Amino acid sequence: MKFDLDGLPVYFPYDYIYPEQFAYMSDLKRALDAKGHCLLEMPSGTGKTVSLLSLIVSYLQHNDDTRKLVYCSRTVPEIEKTLAELKRLMTYRRKHDAEDEFLGLGLTSRRNLCLHPSVSKEKKGKVVDARCREMTAPWVRERAQNDSSVQLCGFYETLETADKTALMPSGIYTLDDLKEFSKEKGYCPYFLSRRTFSIANVIVYSYHYLLDPKIAELVSRELSKDCIVVFDEAHNIDNVCIESMSIDLFRPTLEAAARSVTALNERIEVIKKSDSEKLRNEYSRLVEVLPDDILRESVPGNIRRAEHFVAFLRRFIEYMKTRMRVMNVISETPASFLQHLKDITYIERKPLRFCAERLVSLVRTLELTDVDDLSALQAVAQFATMVATYDKGFQLILEPFESEKSEIPNPVFHLVCLDASIAIKPIFQRFRSVVITSGTLSPLDMYPRMLQFHAVVQESYSMTLTRNCFLPMASAADQVAISSRFEVRNDPAVVRNYGSLLIEFAKIVPDGIVAFFPSYLYMESIVAAWNEMGLLQEAWKHKLIFVETPDAAETSIALENYRMACNNGRGAILLSVARGKVSEGIDFDHNYGRAVLMFGIPYQYTESRILKARLEYLRNNYRIRENDFLTFDAMRHAAQCVGRVLRGKTDYGLMVFADKRFGLSDKRSKLPKWINQYLADATINLSTDMALGIAKKFLRTMAQPFEQAQLGISLWSAEDVLAKTRDSGERARVQRSAV
Repeated sequence: MKFDLDGLPVYFPYDYIYPEQFAYMSDLKRALDAKGHCLLEMPSGTGKTVSLLSLIVSYLQHNDDTRKLVYCSRTVPEIEKTLAELKRLMTYRRKHDAEDEFLGLGLTSRRNLCLHPSVSKEKKGKVVDARCREMTAPWVRERAQNDSSVQLCGFYETLETADKTALMPSGIYTLDDLKEFSKEKGYCPYFLSRRTFSIANVIVYSYHYLLDPKIAELVSRELSKDCIVVFDEAHNIDNVCIESMSIDLFRPTLEAAARSVTALNERIEVIKKSDSEKLRNEYSRLVEVLPDDILRESVPGNIRRAEHFVAFLRRFIEYMKTRMRVMNVISETPASFLQHLKDITYIERKPLRFCAERLVSLVRTLELTDVDDLSALQAVAQFATMVATYDKGFQLILEPFESEKSEIPNPVFHLVCLDASIAIKPIFQRFRSVVITSGTLSPLDMYPRMLQFHAVVQESYSMTLTRNCFLPMASAADQVAISSRFEVRNDPAVVRNYGSLLIEFAKIVPDGIVAFFPSYLYMESIVAAWNEMGLLQEAWKHKLIFVETPDAAETSIALENYRMACNNGRGAILLSVARGKVSEGIDFDHNYGRAVLMFGIPYQYTESRILKARLEYLRNNYRIRENDFLTFDAMRHAAQCVGRVLRGKTDYGLMVFADKRFGLSDKRSKLPKWINQYLADATINLSTDMALGIAKKFLRTMAQPFEQAQLGISLWSAEDVLAKTRDSGERARVQRSAV
């Protein structure tokens, strides 16, 4: 349909629109008009992505001062889904005479895009990167002109000789489309996407291309301030910001870095004898690549010469190795660390700040292609740069043992970012509008406080339903209340009640059941106890059981077999973990997920020193109490887990919160609005029998034939939208009623 939204013609590639989609687009346009940032929580399965794209693409086409959409997503499958939705939208616009010269593409790693016959067969991303550089580095290509034995990449060479002004015609390219187009032309898809990055109207890529300073400097520095930036599935964005600014150093890392320093020194001596001019000219080349903020200061003299810089690195690594020879935990600020470093080694703060850039320049000068051999040294250089750059919002924690019970030393030096706003603050300052959106952002007021930004629009939308296609309920069990609280979580009665709950739901729920636990450790202990009690054998009589593990390959196989069991009618149970791979970005639509069981509240491990430091920082600087943050974090992950079961209004499923604490008002209030509105008093604190009775009735109702047309009042046609937008007063009333 096509409709007018406050003077903006919007193309929407479906015949009907949900009221919450219309409200979502209205609020999004309001934020874009105000040139401000917004925070929008949209229910799962209600077409958030297509609503975003429809509104923003129309906005781009009708506003000359807005040039580009930068769409950040979490995983490659989500990037693919976004590009596929964008492709469908643009096909619809062209079919209805919208004059669009539009280029949209995704950007991902070499491993996902490589076409080279042998390199593309490599499974590890680091190996693909290294082999790619061995065939595309400038000095390798120069050497190939005089040495025919040097192997180059034909796809890269074809791209280098192509007309740079007409590399890609207009259109939307999914990752597969990009590879197919590149194969036809003989181009390298990875470098093709990098070359056309600046002229594309829509770029879809990972969060890290904007938030991680190490990657953003290479990829996103050319983006102009008139871009619209979207962070989709952004419920976890604060943790992504913190991870991108934190570094861990282990003893083996320092040993490998020391070996790399020796190798660099040997390489420098070789070049000194063969081409000393190259080293003399290195500083001038270094100045050319340094960013403007660093260029305001000159590179310290004691690290300008290559051999001096290598000696400097060796001294710093030896200091770090010495610091790790401790048997007690040390926690200190960057200022304290730098003062101790200066007292012991006379290393000043200023040269440390240049370490990362200086190492990049040296690697380029020495013409080293297998950079991954230097990954440990790069981590040390990055550590040095970060600790010397930031005073506030960071903590250094040295832990001599892996765990409190361990007696074998395995020291790790954490440089921990405690303030999520440090990574994302430049994004808010640089771009005119930043959209943070997800299905699980409640409570909304926590994000502006943690990320330190002002949202001109901040909304959470309820879900309009003709039939209640999902049923949230909180089960508290029978004689012994079930809970994952530390004091009772391993109580045999609690463990048995959890097992009985799983078995009873396995009997009545068709197809797939996904069960989530707070942690891998807890899941392992529960499953072991169930096995001893004979509960697993009982569950196997009704459904096959698969388990998520920390190993990504094993989990992929378990997922594949789980889906196979659901497809052949056998049904299956998937035991998973909150914050694991399955809880993020894996959809269990239709027969793949008819029920989700959330065993306990997924609180973080509160004895973690890193978490304690962050909680203290939030309390002292942003007045966020420890319990408020921990509950907020646990409930957003619980909501994310149960939300996996519902991927559209024609889908249906059960959401079972198996912990007595979910019945408390302070916990329920932190669930998203669209879940809370259907979590009635009659479905709270249920015994197992009561929960089963309600679930059976729900499943019988949902099993009746259902057509899209039956959605009734939860769908608006084009005429409905036009009627609702006839005047601004009516439109405001409709938005309030939809929200």
